[in-house]
Amino acid sequence: MAEELDHIRKRLLAEGDKTIAFFENLTDIDWNNKVYSSGSGWRIREILAHFISAERVYQGYLQEVLEGGLGASSDFDIDKFNETDVATMDGLPPSKLIDTYRSTREKTLRLTTNMEDSDLGKQAYHPWFEEKEVGWYLKLIYRHNTMHLQDVRKSLRTGEPVPDSNQHRTGRSIDP
Repeated sequence: MAEELDHIRKRLLAEGDKTIAFFENLTDIDWNNKVYSSGSGWRIREILAHFISAERVYQGYLQEVLEGGLGASSDFDIDKFNETDVATMDGLPPSKLIDTYRSTREKTLRLTTNMEDSDLGKQAYHPWFEEKEVGWYLKLIYRHNTMHLQDVRKSLRTGEPVPDSNQHRTGRSIDP
């Protein structure tokens, strides 16, 4: 498993760097591009806020599991959390969002450096994905962002929001 933990760390670092580079290269106009037509119709800025928000909550769940807990509460409302937590970052300038994402990813990487190889196999609960191994959830962190970035790129390319679909949940190849 040492190889798997090392692989996960490298992917978290590499995908985090790619994400930062992507957002750093956006124009001021791009940041307000609407990506989704459902919910509150997240723009690109809300997608980055979602990355921050989701990763922070996963850090908490995974830390809890590493300390002997179960993970997320079974009554955790994902939609409500996403809408309310992302909204707390409204008004932050893009540079602050990027810096916050960078520090959030660094915290995830620190979490993995304190892990033992055996920790990857610990079971963690999430109300959408149910019970999976910690290693699976760590991979989900970077794959989740990759999937949303596909939608961001598509919306930038077409000039239109991505049509409403539940694929962002059930996952276009999100299953690590």
